Amino acid sequence: MQRSLVEYPVVIDERVVWGEMDAFQHVNNTVYFRYFESARIAYFEQIGAMDYFKSKNIGPILASTSCNFRAPLTYPDSIKIAIKVDQIWEKRFSMKIVVYSKNLDRIAAEGDGMIVYVDYSTGKSCSIPVSILESINKLEKL
Repeated sequence: MQRSLVEYPVVIDERVVWGEMDAFQHVNNTVYFRYFESARIAYFEQIGAMDYFKSKNIGPILASTSCNFRAPLTYPDSIKIAIKVDQIWEKRFSMKIVVYSKNLDRIAAEGDGMIVYVDYSTGKSCSIPVSILESINKLEKL
């Protein structure tokens, strides 16, 4: 694995699609947020958040996200999207995400997201379930 991605426990592979390019001949900025979403969902699946949500109606919601563009992606390219949790509080955690370009041999974008745990029955935030915290700690080797 690319050295700069070693600290990320979840890494997914994607291909840049022609239709993701815009009039300026690079991947449109909105597409990076879809890349981030794909990585978040892969992470949530690994920690059991999706199954927990289905059984308890308690799960994660994206409260905020941002992206810093480091280099333009273009078609064709293969990318790796890597994600990790970097801080945890009672009801929320923050995630770091990077998009690595094979063609450029570097990180093309860095982003973050704030995830809040919500009881979807009440629509209110709630504590992160213990089983989810344990899964995060195991995955992150904390």
